[in-house]
Amino acid sequence: MSGHGERDMDVTNASRGIWLVKVPKFIRESWTANSGDSEVGRLKITKHPGQKMPTITFSMNEALTSADQLPREHKFLTHDIKQSLGVFSLPRSATEGSQNADGASAEVTGGQYNVSLEGQVIQKFECQPVMDDNYLKLKLETKRAAATPARQAIAIDRPANVYKPISYHAHKVAQEKQKESEGKKAREDKDKVLEILFAAFEKHQYYNIKDLQKITRQPITYLKEILKEVCDYNIKNPHKNTWELKREYRHYKDNKPSEGANAGSSASGDSD
Repeated sequence: MSGHGERDMDVTNASRGIWLVKVPKFIRESWTANSGDSEVGRLKITKHPGQKMPTITFSMNEALTSADQLPREHKFLTHDIKQSLGVFSLPRSATEGSQNADGASAEVTGGQYNVSLEGQVIQKFECQPVMDDNYLKLKLETKRAAATPARQAIAIDRPANVYKPISYHAHKVAQEKQKESEGKKAREDKDKVLEILFAAFEKHQYYNIKDLQKITRQPITYLKEILKEVCDYNIKNPHKNTWELKREYRHYKDNKPSEGANAGSSASGDSD
């Protein structure tokens, strides 16, 4: 039978009443750090004539409070129970021996490690510390710790030169020098610009605007005006965003035979 299977339950103490008490975080941490059979504190119940509920106080062990300067005196505040609550337990041998050497859960056989019902919750309390010097110091420390940022800026002994800022990068300096040497781009005569363009298109059929601007050294707006007269702008692949000469200005060799040659060959074939 696996650990998630059905098992018997010991209900011997089902009728026993149990108090459910909510304790502050510092009490839980103190009890966890000092787990064992030592005394953690004493509970005092004082009944008053004519009152239904008694006054309940809790005093922590002086050895635990003096070490960490924790509040010692606490009072219990009663809360209403709006649902049925129970407390269940397993034997210590079950929680310690429920895993084998490989870390896997061990199977429970023969009714061993039965779940026990320790009782039903009949009263619900909240353990609240009494306002004293130790409690005020604890709240100040808690508030200070919450306000402390997880990351802090620290001063270093010497400057880090790994990412030292540079005012002028090498390529920017080269561009500035090139602009100074070339001077401001002035408009050349239109015929001279056309001559440069035709010479360039004799070497290559397609150019982008940046390459043509470098070749002609003309303002881009003036260059585009001339290109629109003698060139076509490609907007489709495979030569997208490039310029080429219009058909009437091209002087490329055409491998296709002319229409007159085709007509002559067909006429000679008919005469035969």
